[in-house]
Amino acid sequence: MAEQLFHLDGQQLTEICKTTVPDYRTRVEGDDAQLLATLQALNPDYPMRLVTTGEEWYRLGGIVDSAGNRIANDVIEWTERTYIECGKNLQILIDYARQQQFIATRQIGNTLHVVVQTGSQAEDFVQIDIDKTHEVADRLVVSSSTPPDDLEEVIDPLVPEAIDSFFIGSAKYVYRRKTDVAVFMTEINKYHLQEHPVQRFMDDWNRSSAGQHAVFSEHWIVRPYQHTGRFGEQIINVEIMNAPHKHVPQLRREGGGKKGLALQTLLRRFDNQVGVSFAWFFYMVKGKHIAEQNGLAVFQDINSDFSYLPERDVAVLNDWVNTPYNV
Repeated sequence: MAEQLFHLDGQQLTEICKTTVPDYRTRVEGDDAQLLATLQALNPDYPMRLVTTGEEWYRLGGIVDSAGNRIANDVIEWTERTYIECGKNLQILIDYARQQQFIATRQIGNTLHVVVQTGSQAEDFVQIDIDKTHEVADRLVVSSSTPPDDLEEVIDPLVPEAIDSFFIGSAKYVYRRKTDVAVFMTEINKYHLQEHPVQRFMDDWNRSSAGQHAVFSEHWIVRPYQHTGRFGEQIINVEIMNAPHKHVPQLRREGGGKKGLALQTLLRRFDNQVGVSFAWFFYMVKGKHIAEQNGLAVFQDINSDFSYLPERDVAVLNDWVNTPYNV
């Protein structure tokens, strides 16, 4: 099913992002309907959803002059090249940058997480991550009062000299990655002797009340990443991230010491606000909002003949108590 859905490869998605302009002029946050409509038109049988937009981030940009004309796309490349052209004399580079009143820019953006459900199981979705960016004039390359001590201070000074910020060009979309989560998890599991925690998280969702009534990818997404192992090897891994649509209550303090009816009421209220049965368990395993002591208190209630969970959820909780895990 996923193969039929995604005939789009990374090159095609890159081209779509290049040719689709965000529908706003002055802010990174904005209406992404045109991008979604373009992607949806290529996959009309499978509804595509923008699940969440990540928090704003920034990266080093390039170099422009005081009128906003492009001098270089990469401040690191420009600094290293210009330093060589100046005979590796830092003072000449400083004088040149000051004379020209060069401005360093930064890229500000957010990552859009777009998903398409390809089946009924938690892992049956394809996730497309797209960065939405805008370049902004940020600071003088070289401060008029505090000269840099080395090239690092030219590239990314600790105390930059700020200017009145202005946008450079128009905003744009940049394709980052596409993840067929079911296929990806199959590959991840090949390299783990025991079940990967994220796979167990998804399996618990599938067999719990949450999986009977809610779509996993409307509440959780994945973040594939690479890290270096103890012997220098490159290891591909994955993290679960929540994709909240509303305010999720913090019960770490409020739930402390509660049991029985009081705890049942508290956790039911949490589930109602999230909109998913047994949601509290998954937030607890993720280490967000719900403390593990609440899960242990529910377990004690169950074993004291005060069970307020369906049997399928009791089974999940019992397994977690006997073999704890987190993601």
